[in-house]
Amino acid sequence: MEKSLDEILLGEIDGFRELGHKFITGEVSKMDFKGASGGMGVYAHRNGKELMIRFRIPSGIARLEALQFIYEYATKYGAENIHLTTRQAIQLHGIDIDQVCEVMEAGIKQGVYTRGSGGNFPRNIALSPLSGVEKDEVFDVSSYALAVGDYFLQKIYTYKLPRKLKVSFSNNAEDASHAGAVDLGFLAVEENGKKYFKVYVAGGLGRNSKLGLEFPELIELEDVLYHVEAATQIFISEGDYQNKSKARMRYIVDRMGAEEFMKCYKEHLKKVTESQVLRLSVNDKEYNKVGSKTEVKSSRLYEQKQDGLYSVYVHPVGGQLSLSDLKLVIDQVREIPDAEIRLAMSEGFYVRNLDGQEAEKILELTKHIGGDSRLERSVACIGVPTCQIGILESQETLKEVITYFKEKNYTEDVLPQIHISGCSNSCSAHEIGEIGFCGKKLNVQGEVKDAFELHLGGRLGVGNAKLADYCGDILRESLPEFLYEIASDLSKTRKELNEYIEENQPQLENILDHYIIK
Repeated sequence: MEKSLDEILLGEIDGFRELGHKFITGEVSKMDFKGASGGMGVYAHRNGKELMIRFRIPSGIARLEALQFIYEYATKYGAENIHLTTRQAIQLHGIDIDQVCEVMEAGIKQGVYTRGSGGNFPRNIALSPLSGVEKDEVFDVSSYALAVGDYFLQKIYTYKLPRKLKVSFSNNAEDASHAGAVDLGFLAVEENGKKYFKVYVAGGLGRNSKLGLEFPELIELEDVLYHVEAATQIFISEGDYQNKSKARMRYIVDRMGAEEFMKCYKEHLKKVTESQVLRLSVNDKEYNKVGSKTEVKSSRLYEQKQDGLYSVYVHPVGGQLSLSDLKLVIDQVREIPDAEIRLAMSEGFYVRNLDGQEAEKILELTKHIGGDSRLERSVACIGVPTCQIGILESQETLKEVITYFKEKNYTEDVLPQIHISGCSNSCSAHEIGEIGFCGKKLNVQGEVKDAFELHLGGRLGVGNAKLADYCGDILRESLPEFLYEIASDLSKTRKELNEYIEENQPQLENILDHYIIK
């Protein structure tokens, strides 16, 4: 009798526990453990003793039961917070190998999975967090993202990829899920009254960042899985299994050239179409809740396309959500009919489907958590001292910036969200932010100093996407002052940053000249 997915995943845990204990005692190297642990959704902390486990929250659609499960085990293990990631997952840090295996086993039994949330596997399918309720969306892409996530999960233990594979679904041209800059992206479009997906292939962030290549034809909605399988097969066939630093799909494009890559992709697509039956049929969620208006104004409040309904954005600094606040949110949302929680790509989350009075209540109850300005909604990877490969303290750097602005009593919301990556891996997506920083160590006059690469002018969006320009390096100690000076100049010009960069080059150059390390 064939085993179920859960039986297969449960059967892996004892072997992983044994490997984990050997790693802790030094019998297994850090790299050998990482090679196995990533696929289980587990990574060792920098200290080599504590571990992190990453829960796959399907496309960021967070069931209250899943959040309650994570809360209970995090509390049991004495954690203070959970970390909301930039791929709509949840991480629990600082636990030991036996706790990892215990929560992994319990999670499988309750439909909360970690398998494949790291390592060389298809990752959590990213999704525009307001899909289904956003006023200017083309159509709701949620069901398609969930279907692809389930397609991957059902055979997650079988994949032998060169490295990770990221897939995203965006509901409009703003591209909140980064579909234009991942391995495979689907963007909702409409032409002549009919719904299609525009497909992007072989994008990715990190060193040698690339925007995705646009597939030349719009595709039928039911054909999504054919492209998912074609992208997987070209990656397996042409990806670099020897050189990890070049084992992402965008390097295949570098080797082949864009035209030859697309030709090869189409060949794989043809083979898949002829050999497999992967037509996709989904049912969209219906929103029937009766709404009511509110007169409250807040930058965290979003009107939904459903009349009288709202979504409220909540952004704990650096994505670090305390367990007390997690419990507060769970308890409050449980009492609101039809309310739902969706994690964003920005380390925050939306409470959706609220009437006016409910929205006011959630705004008030979550105001202490943070995120009133775009600066406070900035994104920072976990960084040092937790991350094994991190170079700088991303989380602490973000706190230093926010504290500096508070000490200056600066409250104008003129700076965009900033993106801070502790190394070149781009976990904060610094290359597509208007302001991005990438951590490094520099020798400055004979002394090793913490510094950040400065990246300016990145953006996503159909026909408008652009990777940020590298502008030089800035000392970490100067970062708050640099951003304060940029904010002050923006305030004078009354422009958004990308407009300011294009139209006020002399002022910008003067500021950069003062802070860029020569």
